[in-house]
Amino acid sequence: MKPNMIREVAGDMVLSQADLIGHGIATHDPFDSGLALTLREAFPSMVKDYRHFIHNNPLKAGQIWVWSGVDGAGSPHRVANLITQGMQDDGKAARPDKATLEHVAHALKALAKYIKAEDVRSVALPCLATGVGGLDWADVKPLIETHLGDLGIPVLLYAVFHQGVKADEKLR
Repeated sequence: MKPNMIREVAGDMVLSQADLIGHGIATHDPFDSGLALTLREAFPSMVKDYRHFIHNNPLKAGQIWVWSGVDGAGSPHRVANLITQGMQDDGKAARPDKATLEHVAHALKALAKYIKAEDVRSVALPCLATGVGGLDWADVKPLIETHLGDLGIPVLLYAVFHQGVKADEKLR
């Protein structure tokens, strides 16, 4: 068994130096609130690519979609979009439903598989599915520990958000 390398940090996750940034979204997320909006502003092509992808390849809650691209300064980034929520209905005005622990667990399992397959060396996550997703962190954190705790890589949990502040990640 590999050592548990999960640790909580405070700062702005968009500034993370982790190999992979993860966050939770809905299947047809509008990326208009919370961390999804922040990531949309930082990586506008990610949202365009996501919408193009799901048009031909519908995703279900519990899956992941990973985007690779560059920010406005040309720096490379990878973002894992964990589908932790479905939608309330199918119409154009549909809003994301609340997350479920089952969807979070399935998405984290898919994330762990991706991390192993792609040799990811570190990952940054928020308090997944606890904002717009509506779940309790006390229920979600053990799922992260279960699915990512024995990967042997730093798993940075952005427990406190400080806009524009780079966290002390201790990665390099």
